Amino acid sequence: MESSAMALVLWLVVLGVVAGTGSGAEVGGTIGFSTLGRLSYNFDVYTLQLDGVLGGGDGWVEETRVTLGESVSYNGQLVEGRWGSAVVERLRRQGHELAAGSGALELLLYVSEVEGSPQLYLDIPLQGSKGENLVTRRRRPIALREAEGANGAPKAYLNDRPSMNGDTIIFVSTEEDVGKRLQGWNAVYSLDFKTSVTKRLTPPGVTDYSPAVSPSGEWVAAVSNEGRGWKREIEALDLDLYVFKAEDGSQRRMVVRNAGWPSWADESTVYFHRLAEDGWWSIFKANASDTSANQEAERVTPPGVHAFTPAASRTGKWIAVATRRTSIRHIEIFDLQAKKFLPITAHINPSTNHYQPFVSPSSDKLGYHRCRGIDKDDGTMDFRVEYQVSPLPGVSVVRVAGSFPVISPDGSLFAYVDSGDDSADLAVMKLDGSQKRVVWNRGKGYGTNWDPTGRGTVYVTEGRAFAALGTEERIVAIHNADTANLDGDETSSSYKYLTKEGTKNNAFPAPSPDGKYVVFRSSRFGHKNLYIMDAVDGEEKYLRRLTEGPWRDTMPAWSPDNEWIAFSSNRVHPTGERSYSLYLIHPNGTGLHMLLDTGIGGLAMHPHFSPDGKKIVFTSDWAGVSAEPITFPHSYQPYGTIFVINIDGTGLTRITHNAYEDGTPTWGNLPLSKAAVSKEGKRTACAFDDVWFINNTAHGDLQARSGQCQRRWDPYMRLPAQVGSSYLQM
Repeated sequence: MESSAMALVLWLVVLGVVAGTGSGAEVGGTIGFSTLGRLSYNFDVYTLQLDGVLGGGDGWVEETRVTLGESVSYNGQLVEGRWGSAVVERLRRQGHELAAGSGALELLLYVSEVEGSPQLYLDIPLQGSKGENLVTRRRRPIALREAEGANGAPKAYLNDRPSMNGDTIIFVSTEEDVGKRLQGWNAVYSLDFKTSVTKRLTPPGVTDYSPAVSPSGEWVAAVSNEGRGWKREIEALDLDLYVFKAEDGSQRRMVVRNAGWPSWADESTVYFHRLAEDGWWSIFKANASDTSANQEAERVTPPGVHAFTPAASRTGKWIAVATRRTSIRHIEIFDLQAKKFLPITAHINPSTNHYQPFVSPSSDKLGYHRCRGIDKDDGTMDFRVEYQVSPLPGVSVVRVAGSFPVISPDGSLFAYVDSGDDSADLAVMKLDGSQKRVVWNRGKGYGTNWDPTGRGTVYVTEGRAFAALGTEERIVAIHNADTANLDGDETSSSYKYLTKEGTKNNAFPAPSPDGKYVVFRSSRFGHKNLYIMDAVDGEEKYLRRLTEGPWRDTMPAWSPDNEWIAFSSNRVHPTGERSYSLYLIHPNGTGLHMLLDTGIGGLAMHPHFSPDGKKIVFTSDWAGVSAEPITFPHSYQPYGTIFVINIDGTGLTRITHNAYEDGTPTWGNLPLSKAAVSKEGKRTACAFDDVWFINNTAHGDLQARSGQCQRRWDPYMRLPAQVGSSYLQM
């Protein structure tokens, strides 16, 4: 990375660095995966002046975009006054050409994925060319942490919700493995940007979320499960409100139970959100100075409207909140004295979701983030492939549009399911995301795999994911997928059914390395077990049962050396709570053993072998959730995370760190650099929904009543029966 001119401050790294894959990139290949809904939006941080709103003025101040229109930027905080001035003066002393008058101009702390993982940035008003827009062009994001792992590979962990505390940044990070399965890695840290010293403020083995710093900078409020672990809750996490010293994490104590997203109004008053007993998300407040063990929080916002993610003003007269009155999330101000809401963003962008309000320390400016959408002056494209930071030296990691991406044997192509409103086409594109073309469009499909011999065949399941045991689903071989519908090429794909009609639920085909056989899952005898059939003529020519039992064996993958078939199964806990662990078995049916035990309620799904057959990539809820789910858009299973493990069960490595649902990974034999990613695609249309579970609360039929339903990213997810089921458990 290119270092800044600040010789004594290691945490400032000028943005614009291209994250490479290292000198050994050519040996590791590329891991590709899908993320539910993520590529359908790009966030920017916006602010607006409150003088005309709160002062009774006639004028309306329009919002201003304060981030640079790249990737996803969110969870902003304004830095002003003595803290902002101190940073500006330090930068000037180090030779930075700051914009004129920037000593009094607030700085912006925020989170961005512009470099391929959620990291912290501080936007500084730098000197720009004449006529350049001050807000959007003279600000240059500067990374707060230069984080590198073993062998120079950059770390990919999530850093989130930053606050400035004098010369210190308080934030939450997934940097350290908590050491327990089914528990979030989140912990609160402080970073001294004078010395570059980072301190963990959260005790070992404990998971903290959503930290906020008191006005004096002395205290931190955070919500925590205090080591209880994650019990698979999504809608409202089982968290309690704690406070502790910002200096070293000492004097930690619980303030109130059942809380989320704290915000300080003064040194003793903390606002937070909670799902109330009557089914409405509401804002409550507690006294952080109260040391009694049974403090009762006071409800602030009334039932009848969902309100969450509070941001308290320093005036003590109002708080900013996000609300859900229809299917759209908006920012409003709640007058604490009049007990009334004042709509803000509904007047500016009525059809756009807005998230996480924040208030300037002087309480004269309001901020939030929203999808920047389609702007006639904005050339941003909706990428089909998005480069990610990889923690594995020599291995590229990319997020892929659609679902079930698989990489061709030569490493040059992705085949994937491109879901629309009424169909799910099988599409093919180059590894960099360019030259997309549809090669099969006969209806719903999932569970794709390339023939490894280079014949250009893609195997796919024809049917709807999550279907019942008795549902008719068939395995299809689609031929010439590598050459079908190429520009100037009249060659078309053909297809052949490999499973017979009436054999119930057949899915997840995975071919052998010699291309002679396909292993797949079938419910033809009452339970989902694994079978092997002929790869060309299907079960008409050859069929053999590989596993048998009253459980669910599913999602098989065949190793490149023909030694193993990996699969997911709930055979340890076949009844009651779902529990899917990873298993290995030889193709001849011997050597069955568990590779990774996820425990009761855990999930390890969609295994795929590395090109050398020595590792397996898969998706799992092993690391719990990395942020409060209500603070992000629609994602049914925000605990989906990509992991890699050696075939001997060692070396479990977390690949993705975010608050989304990552799943259906693949691993090809060619690396992909960030510079090579194509910009082909459509302009960002913000085709996503707010969180699904608000519609399922006691008073949450807002979407049906509003008539303002947005198009869902994936049509599979619209059915009530599918709620809670997604990439992890098909």
